[in-house]
Amino acid sequence: MQQQRAQQCRRGKVRFRVAQILVRLIWISGIFTVALGALLSTHIFPSLNSVFCSRPSLADLHKLHRKLHFEQGEFGVQSSTKLSWTRELTPPHLSRRSQSSEKLDGVETLAGYGKLWKHPPRRNFEPCVEPSESYKAPEESQGYLLVHTNGGLNQMRAGICDMVAVARIINATLVIPELDKQSFWQDSSNFSDVFDEENFINTLANDVRIVRKLPKELASVTKAVKHFRSWSGVEYYQEEIAPLWQEFSVIRAAKSDSRLANNNLPPDIQKLRCRVHYDALRFAPPIEAMGQLLVKRMRSYGPYIALHLRYEKDMLAFSGCTHGLTAADADELTAIRENTPYWKVKEINSTEQRAKGLCPLTPKEVGIFLRALGYPPSTPIYIAAGEIYGGDACMAELESQFPNLIKKETLASKQELTPFVSHATQMAALDYIVSVESDVFVPTYSGNMARAVEGHRRYLGHRKTILPDRKALVYLFNKIDRGKLSEGKLSTIITEIHRKRQGSPRKRKGPISGTRGKERFRTEEAFYTNPLPECLCQKESTQDITESVFTVTNITSGKRLQDWNTENTFNQTSLNSTGVSGDVNIVTREPTILL
Repeated sequence: MQQQRAQQCRRGKVRFRVAQILVRLIWISGIFTVALGALLSTHIFPSLNSVFCSRPSLADLHKLHRKLHFEQGEFGVQSSTKLSWTRELTPPHLSRRSQSSEKLDGVETLAGYGKLWKHPPRRNFEPCVEPSESYKAPEESQGYLLVHTNGGLNQMRAGICDMVAVARIINATLVIPELDKQSFWQDSSNFSDVFDEENFINTLANDVRIVRKLPKELASVTKAVKHFRSWSGVEYYQEEIAPLWQEFSVIRAAKSDSRLANNNLPPDIQKLRCRVHYDALRFAPPIEAMGQLLVKRMRSYGPYIALHLRYEKDMLAFSGCTHGLTAADADELTAIRENTPYWKVKEINSTEQRAKGLCPLTPKEVGIFLRALGYPPSTPIYIAAGEIYGGDACMAELESQFPNLIKKETLASKQELTPFVSHATQMAALDYIVSVESDVFVPTYSGNMARAVEGHRRYLGHRKTILPDRKALVYLFNKIDRGKLSEGKLSTIITEIHRKRQGSPRKRKGPISGTRGKERFRTEEAFYTNPLPECLCQKESTQDITESVFTVTNITSGKRLQDWNTENTFNQTSLNSTGVSGDVNIVTREPTILL
């Protein structure tokens, strides 16, 4: 018995040792497998890492996109190519990389990244531009209205809309407006080169009579040439302009900008202005097609910002802003301003202008601003602008912060842009389309295009438009330069300042209290910047489920931010009060000129 027990004991020990050896072998083999896998992924197959983990560079994306474009034709690619394109170019914030602990270019979570692109709550506001029941077809025409527009693209657009309304008020037949060919841009484009003439005439058939040319029998008749009074109401046109029909069959409007008041007009006239601006003034088919193609190509990079970088020679010369420029550059800009007859103010203190927030942000300041808001360096940014003053050297600091800067000239081929490139108005129209359709629009100056795009985006559902508080930003940037503010605190302050400057629904701002006469009209917010309440109506439903999820909470520290929001009462006001405005021309009333 004892011998049997001893044998069983020895057998048990043997089995235990065998088990230990097997466990050790399994453990060692596991370690070896892990080490081998790491070795293979790191040294032998490094390309796999780049395929599954890294984002293609902008140059690679553009090269591939150009290749697909030229292979598939001018205005599209085949469905199979689209499928491959979508798989290969998944934006970084939609990739399948770990989302639990990884930060994305300074944004703590993907949810935080999503908020950067979220539109503000629209609060059930929708376009409402249909005329009232009492609105009738145009009455018998009393004569013809000739219009000479002035300014750049968007100044002319607003003027055309106003002149359609004026034609309705005075019962005139409108002759297709003549575009400005003498402005800074020296563009030879005609109306039909920029706008869809057929659509313009047909869309407004029930509002005003429109003809392409003045009848031959009236070509040599005496015309009444008038500088219509700025910001005038219906009474002015009915009492002072309409009586001219008793002597003349043709009235010529020498200028078109700001000839109609922003407020206190009949609702049907206001709605007509919106129908013209957002429906009738469609761009010419070639421009529209090219613009939508640019939008499509921008979207291939993911959500994008359209940056209206108004850091161009004409704007800097006009505004007198020379911060960061050389003495030679400042002298050149001053010379341009002094030699431009219709710019009223010749002597401007650049430092004061900047401190008041009346200067466009520099490319460097734009980079600081966007990073402070939380946008990562990989953000695709479309540069909606002409030639930037200072060229690549001026853009270097912005590009160092946001390498994915894209322009028309890099997004489209030279052959594609050839029909438009020598026409500043048409090139501006392409920028307008890409800006209106962008995920986020950021203007660096409150000029005509910035205001027009902002208003259009409000009309289309209050798409996100971030309006920099330039006066507050300059104050902050100066504090950083003096070492009195850390960059760590800058992001929090800038984010809070701009929490309510992102295009959410609000009524158009009226004049500043205490202003009188023309100064009062200058301080009003432009009608085309915000067509609410006349052209945007709130549905009866009390809450939109989608918007309720994303409603931004009110800032509790309102008193602390009060000093920062000085520009929120409409930045252009201060500019106009100095008399340095290229968007509104002050024209004294002039006598009728007989030709």
